[in-house]
Amino acid sequence: MDVNSSISLLSNIHSITADFLTEKLKAKGFPEFASSHGNILFQLSVNEKMTMGDLSEKINRDKSTTTVLVRKLEKEGFITGESDPSDKRSRIIFLTEKGKQFNATARELSQELLSTFYKDFSESEKQQFFESLQKIKKNFA
Repeated sequence: MDVNSSISLLSNIHSITADFLTEKLKAKGFPEFASSHGNILFQLSVNEKMTMGDLSEKINRDKSTTTVLVRKLEKEGFITGESDPSDKRSRIIFLTEKGKQFNATARELSQELLSTFYKDFSESEKQQFFESLQKIKKNFA
């Protein structure tokens, strides 16, 4: 491999880490989700309640795609929603107890993932790697 294979390598690492989390979550009794489902649950753990519009913006998906994702999570009992009292056309989405349990488990598994991810890295190597990733992201902004 050479540096021109970086995007392929990043894609491969993304797949490996997603598989790692999927298998660990399945072993703990959680259903298999797309990464966007996990992102919705994460955003709701950070923001507690969100409108569908805010949620679609945070997960970088259009509103119709977000609606489909939210419906699956509602059907599985991880989130619920209610009409926004200030705007009846809008829904406010929030975590159920099951969604909170999922996020607690996901946090634990994320720590395990990070330990594996950064195995044999020094603190300065971790920081340099993170800064390089931020620079790449900024290049596409």
